[in-house]
Amino acid sequence: MAVAEPVACPTCELHAEAVFRVEGMDCSEEVVILERRLKPLEGLESVSADLLGQRLHVKYDAAKLTTSVMVDAVGQTGMRMWLEHEEPAASGADVRRRWRLVLASGGAIGAGLALSAAGQAAASAVLLTLAAAIGGVFPARRAVAAVRSRTLDINTLMVIAVAGALVLGEFLEAATVVFLFAIAQWLEVRTLERARQAIHALLDLSPRDALVRHGGHEHRVPLEEIGLGDEIIVRPGDKVPLDGRVVQGAGDVNEAPLTGESRPVDKRPGDEVYAGTINGRGALVLRITRLARDTRLARIIHLVETAQASRAPVQSFVDRFARIYTPAVLALALAVALVPPLALGADAATWIYRALVLLVISCPCALVISTPVSIVSALSAAARNGVLVKGGAFLERLGAVRIVAFDKTGTLTRGDLRVVDVVTTDALPAAEVLHYAAAVESQSEHPVGRAIAEHARASAIPVHPAARFTALPGLGAEGEVRGQTVLVGNERLFAERGIAVPDGKAGVFVAIGGRLAGSIALADRPRETAREAVELLRAQGVRRIVVVTGDRDDAARAIAAEVGADEHRAGLLPAEKHTLVGSLREQYGTLLMVGDGINDAPALAAADVGVAMGAAGSDVALETADVALMSDELLRLPYAIRLARATLRNVRTNVAISLALKAAFLVMAIAGSATLWMAVLADTGASVIVVGNALRLLRTR
Repeated sequence: MAVAEPVACPTCELHAEAVFRVEGMDCSEEVVILERRLKPLEGLESVSADLLGQRLHVKYDAAKLTTSVMVDAVGQTGMRMWLEHEEPAASGADVRRRWRLVLASGGAIGAGLALSAAGQAAASAVLLTLAAAIGGVFPARRAVAAVRSRTLDINTLMVIAVAGALVLGEFLEAATVVFLFAIAQWLEVRTLERARQAIHALLDLSPRDALVRHGGHEHRVPLEEIGLGDEIIVRPGDKVPLDGRVVQGAGDVNEAPLTGESRPVDKRPGDEVYAGTINGRGALVLRITRLARDTRLARIIHLVETAQASRAPVQSFVDRFARIYTPAVLALALAVALVPPLALGADAATWIYRALVLLVISCPCALVISTPVSIVSALSAAARNGVLVKGGAFLERLGAVRIVAFDKTGTLTRGDLRVVDVVTTDALPAAEVLHYAAAVESQSEHPVGRAIAEHARASAIPVHPAARFTALPGLGAEGEVRGQTVLVGNERLFAERGIAVPDGKAGVFVAIGGRLAGSIALADRPRETAREAVELLRAQGVRRIVVVTGDRDDAARAIAAEVGADEHRAGLLPAEKHTLVGSLREQYGTLLMVGDGINDAPALAAADVGVAMGAAGSDVALETADVALMSDELLRLPYAIRLARATLRNVRTNVAISLALKAAFLVMAIAGSATLWMAVLADTGASVIVVGNALRLLRTR
């Protein structure tokens, strides 16, 4: 989970980092103001902002700078900041004061209009000027902070535009613009808050404390005070507060908040239960295996927060465009104000007014926020449905996928292998061959090895771990049993060791003391939803489906035919999978590789997008994959691609809306058909529209 309070650097006690919440940071210009205000502070090392999360991550020298100094500095900008783990100071009075000023401004406008209708022009002008001054208190304060930071934000542009309108005698225009600006900002903040709530919803999955059992007594303890090995009680219907292993009780646990899997999972003593999941009917006693900051949920939240900072290429393009757009429009506004009156003798007041309208249009808030709000909405929707995408860049690549390569065992199939036959070629009985093979494979993490060891135990054959065990990736394993070298693996391994195997025979071969002793046949079945997932991928525009495996050719061919894949590549070592992924990508385009995140690590790394299956229980998969499917449900893969493509469409729509409105009002402003209040509504209205459009992604199922 993200750091929420100052933390000492492991190598130097003077260096620290902190995460703050910032109230009022709603636009990219405000981020610039914060950075320019904080960076001159002695001892500040780096600062990075999460605009949508309203969070500021700061690294600093604790000997030269304190968090209170930073909080005070931000306060001078008109924004408020506090450490993430602290409760903010009460802001109700501030909000009420803002609302009272808006109402007072509206009342003054109404009175001014009434006086104007009664023929009292001078009194009306005074009241309308007063309305503009009352409503402009907060924008003016923020504008002063922006000018001090040598930045032109929307507040600065608004104050200049309103002051110009007053000078030109457009009293009603000035008062109306201020009033509408305050209302529009309130609407924009409310809309943005919905996007932020989608992110914060993850943080609310775990309770703040737990019921600890100690010495026969039960008492509530904050999660931060619970240590490894402590025992907690999770009552029926309660959320699980920490990761732990069941030591007493049994019941079903709803893991949907973590994996998106709707069906409850039965838990018995010895099973692991994760924080954020929901206990069903039976009470459980858990022995804690991870502290609050290390739980699976905490790591997922951290990865989601980190993903928000990972910029998609389209987002970087929009930011670069915005940096060019604002100064260009400001230069145009200056030209509009000066050139026609000076060069053509046109009416100065008319063209200065048009330039003021251009000033308001020059703020790029809607354009800048159009992309990140879509990305964050999509990341949040994906996480809620059991798909963890590591960032905007991977989301964009997901939307461009044209070929999908599946690992076979454990991905397209359940990896739930069963021994169906043991054939001997020597004088040893089948049980003896199985005994030797199981002794070696009992130490293997491979599904084949586990299946052989489990079958031996189920057959009441004693399994004693072999000495000098060595795993041979893509080939098999070997070890020493009863003083003899035992080799268990595929045809390629036996060919390398010079041990002949019968032609046409398939399965796992066993050699004892350098001689072939027999073979073990295993069977696996595709997942129930494998074929449906492949069909949905094709419906999403995926042109090629390939099965890649280290298994034998006949097994790969059968699975590929059953799920509807276009081709299969069998007998591949991890390095060969890596090479194959590169060649397939060159041939067909953007490639997605699906595997278990461990054995297929080289191939996952070579793919444009690496997807790990069933990552909820795997630390390695969570760390190495670009996208992690938290459960073993293959249907989440076409969902992820569909969401990614919907996100790209959403981003393009938002950018088009922002640019179209800006372009239209640029033309209207120069032509004289746009007013200041129309420009305000267009600017803030565009922000509301693009945020509202992006929020539709949260409903993608």
